[in-house]
Amino acid sequence: MNISVVIPLFNEAESLPELTAWIKRVMIQNNFSYEIVLVDDGSNDGSWNVIRELKALDENITGVRFRRNYGKSAALNVGFAAAQGDVVITMDADLQDSPDEIPELYDRVLNQGADLVSGWKQKRYDPLTKTIPTKLFNSVTRKMSGINNLHDFNCGLKAYKKDVVKSIEVYGEMHRYIPVLAKWAGFTNIQEQVVQHYPRKYGTTKFGPGRFVKGFLDLLSIFFVGKFGKRPMHFFGPIGVISFLIGFFITFYLIIEKLMSIADGSPYRNVTDQPLFFLSLVAIILGSQLFMTGFIAELVSRNSTDRNNYHIDQVI
Repeated sequence: MNISVVIPLFNEAESLPELTAWIKRVMIQNNFSYEIVLVDDGSNDGSWNVIRELKALDENITGVRFRRNYGKSAALNVGFAAAQGDVVITMDADLQDSPDEIPELYDRVLNQGADLVSGWKQKRYDPLTKTIPTKLFNSVTRKMSGINNLHDFNCGLKAYKKDVVKSIEVYGEMHRYIPVLAKWAGFTNIQEQVVQHYPRKYGTTKFGPGRFVKGFLDLLSIFFVGKFGKRPMHFFGPIGVISFLIGFFITFYLIIEKLMSIADGSPYRNVTDQPLFFLSLVAIILGSQLFMTGFIAELVSRNSTDRNNYHIDQVI
């Protein structure tokens, strides 16, 4: 199979018939073998009934339905697991992404050697409350990831080699940082393609301002796990040792100072009467705890057994 189109959706019943018909038209024009994987993320507007109707008319459509809303990352993760195509295309279900971009995305992955091609919506039809924070996050992500050639990490329209989607795990709010996950997994040929962005035709956006806070925390998580996930002691250990040694040497200094005062017959204060003593005590305790945290983290797998255990209601 040439292409799998993975589409996560939540309450997009109105747009699905038009979107799937558009995708089908593009696939037939280019003589692609394809599948469309529609992942219903707990919709309550009748989206699943629409998917069932579309499935009855087109055997290339596969539907997956969650019992409740888990989020876009969960939907993508399940869609990636179901995808069988040599090239996997993701797009949003709101008709703001154009299926006409698929042939070029496919060519750049299959014939030009890209591991991942991310869309860039140079001209956006989103409000400033969405575009300004998005630009800020893209700037921060570029600097932290070193992927300097991408302008829009969060664009839903992307193309992947099959190996990429089978090698990464998407959870939390990490769908916006899939290029970073791919890079950490060893896929370094990450490219960008300018794509058309259309105004929303039906419904309203499903993302609120809280996603930026969650997204930033997930970005920090990605970099910590990517760099120290296999060796957490390399992060906690040095900090713990430095803190412990600072506390130890301060305590040692205070004790020597007291002994010298006793030997000279000079007046002296008890070690515990000095603020430095309590500072050193805190440093020793903190250092010991950090070191033990690193040691324990080395013994515990970072992967929860049910992190991506989603309750799927139906598969058709």
